[in-house]
Parts: sequence; structure tokens; C-alpha cells
Amino acid sequence: MARINESELERQLEAGRLSPLYVVAGEEKLLVRRAAQRVIAAAAGDAFPEFNRNELDSACDIDRLADACAALPFMAEHKCVAVQDMDVLERGQDEVDKLYSLFEDLPETTTLVLWFPTVAPAGKQSARWNKLLGTAEKHGSVLLLGRRPPEELRSELTRQAKKAGCTLPSKSARLLIEYAGTDLHRLTGEVEKLCAYTLGTGSTEITPAAIEQLVPKSTEITVFLMVDALVEGNYQKAYSLLEVLFTQKEKPTMILAALSTAYVDMYRVLGAQDSGLSPTAPLEYGDYKGKDFRLRRAQKNLRRLTAPMLHQCLGLLLEADLALKSSRMQDRLILDSLIARLLLCCTQGADR
Repeated sequence: MARINESELERQLEAGRLSPLYVVAGEEKLLVRRAAQRVIAAAAGDAFPEFNRNELDSACDIDRLADACAALPFMAEHKCVAVQDMDVLERGQDEVDKLYSLFEDLPETTTLVLWFPTVAPAGKQSARWNKLLGTAEKHGSVLLLGRRPPEELRSELTRQAKKAGCTLPSKSARLLIEYAGTDLHRLTGEVEKLCAYTLGTGSTEITPAAIEQLVPKSTEITVFLMVDALVEGNYQKAYSLLEVLFTQKEKPTMILAALSTAYVDMYRVLGAQDSGLSPTAPLEYGDYKGKDFRLRRAQKNLRRLTAPMLHQCLGLLLEADLALKSSRMQDRLILDSLIARLLLCCTQGADR
């Protein structure tokens, strides 16, 4: 037994060799749901699902869970007991110890599935979560499903569009991921909406114009578009995008964090270029998995900024951060002032 990937799970299902225990979790909740439901269906079988498919809630008592696992399947060779979003981290140590003992004593006729389709049980640094995964690996299979890389997302979205009777060109797929992010559940919903709109217009090709019109931009993307406007000196667009963020009730600290991220991206690209490296060199050490478009955008914006201008912009962002945390000024005034000063720096140069 061990940690497995989707290919190994597929082999287990095709061969009918299921583990006695599965833990299915990860960032990509749509894939978590799909994988867990396939395991549950295979383990429970088709005979008398009301008896051989026991699905318990997150706060279920461990003794009750153990009783469900120990019960023999009804008129079948196998049964499944599944618990969704079990609150493992909220339980006392006695309860956790009982759970680990259950892992060791699962009968051959039962497969226990712990799956987490809506909650993130813990970060990578949680000792208790890591202990759960390590113990589960000794007695069963652990499947952790992270975000898909962009190329896999594009292929998946293209298949979904084709299934609905539409085509999704590569340019449109890239723009959709850039605007909507890498969450597959959200992207699937956006493709369904775009297909309905496109077919309603009598066409079959999902165009960048349709995506521009219909897909809401994430806070991160809205801020990046605002940075584009700032370096171009387009004050009207910059302030209109800031107004959009306030209308969406985004927290000022989150807006400033996204702004700072965009300028830090430019600083990293500038450092790479000054060192004779490729503008994409920060991919090796920055948090750019699935977000390499940020470096392309940073490289483009750097053509309008000198190093002193960029340094001053970073200083202005730091001042705004300190003001948000300590000043009695209204947050809106601090950000309005920041945008004005960034525009002035980008249009008239540093030290203005």
C-alpha cells in the first residue's frame, strides 16, 4: 500500500483490486469528487446499495464507523463505507487513535473511503494531517489531487467544449485560464456558459471576445490589468478597475497584495535579465506553477519602466502597506493616493 496517482487508481479499478482503505484529498475538488465517487461505486457494487453503501457525515462517531466497517455485506462479496470531509483535526487524540486502530483491522469485505471534496483538511505543515496520510499509506492508498498544469487544463476544456458541440481554440483556452484561474470546477462551469452563449448566437467557435464579455476576472487578473494600465499611463482605466474591485468588496489588503505581486514579478524578471538569464528564469524558484503568464506580462510591462522607476514603485507599495496597517486614514484614500503616485512615477519618471 502507498501513495498513488490517478493512473494507479485506474489500474486498481480496472483489475478489481481495491485497497481496504482510501484517502482522497487535494486542491482540485472536482477531481477529488470524481475519483472518490468512482472508488465508492466500485467498492459498493450494484447489489443492495442501501445496505452495502454506507455514507456517513463528517462528525460521525468512530465507534459507529467501526461498527459499519465490521458489518458483513448483504448478499454481496464486498461493501463500502465512506466518510465525507471527516473532521480529523478537530477530534481528541483518543478518537484519532481509534481511527488508526480501525485502519489496521479493516475486514477484507470492506473498503473504507475518507474523502475531502469541499474542505482543505490542513496545510503541508500540519503534523496531524501528515500523520493521518502516513498511517493511511501503510494500510491503504492515498490519492492527493493537485491543480492541473495549463496544458492539461487546455486539453480537458477543449474536450468539454467539443462534447457540448463547440470548438475552443488554443488562444481562447489560454485566455479563459488566465481570466478564470486554474480551478477545474470553475473552468468547467465557464465552458458550459460559453458553449450555451456561442451556440445561441448560431456559431460553434468560442472566441476571445466571448470570453472577454462573459467570464468574470479574478481579483488577481483585475489587478494585473490595472498594473498594465498604470505602466501605460492610462489613469482612467486604472481607476475604473480599482472601482470594480471596491464594488466587488475586495479587501484593500488583498488588492495591495496583488498589486505588490505584479511589481515583484517585474523585479524578478528584471533581475533575471540583468544576470543574463531568460525572463522565465523565476519559474525555477518562484510560485509560478500554472501562472507563467505573469512573467510574460511582467516582461511586457518592463519595456515601459526603468530600474529606478521600478524601485520607486516598490517603495510606494511598501509605504501604502505600512499606512494600511497603521494609519487612521480610510483604506480607500490610501489606495487612491497609491494609484495616483504610481501613475505619476510611470509617466514622469522616478523621484516625481
